[in-house]
Amino acid sequence: MKGFLFIHNYYHSISFVQTHQSMEFIKVTEQKEPFVALVELNRPKELNALNRQLMVELLEALQALDKNEQVRAIVLTGNEQAFAAGADIKQMADQSAIDMLMVDQFSTWDMIRKTKKPIVAAVSGFALGGGCELSMMCDTIIASETAKFGQPEIKIGTIPGAGGTQRLTKAVGKAKAMELILTGRFLSAQEALFYGLVCKVVPVEVYLQEALTLAKEIAQMSPIAVQLAKEAINRSFETQLDEGLAFERKNFYLTFASADQKEGMKAFVEKRKPHYTGK
Repeated sequence: MKGFLFIHNYYHSISFVQTHQSMEFIKVTEQKEPFVALVELNRPKELNALNRQLMVELLEALQALDKNEQVRAIVLTGNEQAFAAGADIKQMADQSAIDMLMVDQFSTWDMIRKTKKPIVAAVSGFALGGGCELSMMCDTIIASETAKFGQPEIKIGTIPGAGGTQRLTKAVGKAKAMELILTGRFLSAQEALFYGLVCKVVPVEVYLQEALTLAKEIAQMSPIAVQLAKEAINRSFETQLDEGLAFERKNFYLTFASADQKEGMKAFVEKRKPHYTGK
């Protein structure tokens, strides 16, 4: 509970929450300084199972934060028991293939993927099925020692549908992804760290604080440079090396059109801390 007491003292509710009273399954809080927002999945009785309403609310929250100049980095979390234990199976169990096609639930996921600002996932407990896929859509993952990752869809007669076969393979390699997806076996936090799925594993008492600390560090950098770097890293998964290098160089040159680049290099020469404005 220490991590959550830390958050209680560290954050305050923002106007976004006040103007979106209809949000039932998402909580958003923002720190005045230094530009970090916290987004919490809030279906604790269902272990944060991802129903369609929750995903729509999450999209609305992330789109609003993407436009908020007072936010430079985002932390996405659930609670100590579960980041998200999967999709809401009750919503899908009786659906036909055409029903699922017409609902087009993955269009929401596609739009979430377009979030420009960096997202740090703070994962404790279960991150399974859609929960694992959602954590992998974030830009990096801080995990508690109790975190468990997995794509157990095979156990209920289906397969991952929100990117699990693609992102997990890119994160842990073909052989391990095959094992996990074809058996539905869970990956422990330490295994996830070993295979490169997460960047850090910490005690459950501090996992959220660690994620916020990382987000705070990122938020101190030039927002323009952070966005361009995120784009270039993500492009590496979609292109061959030559094309990826060309994209990286384009974004590198683009940073020289920003006031932040001038300030950063001037501050380095003058041996002082830079003050970035996102311009």
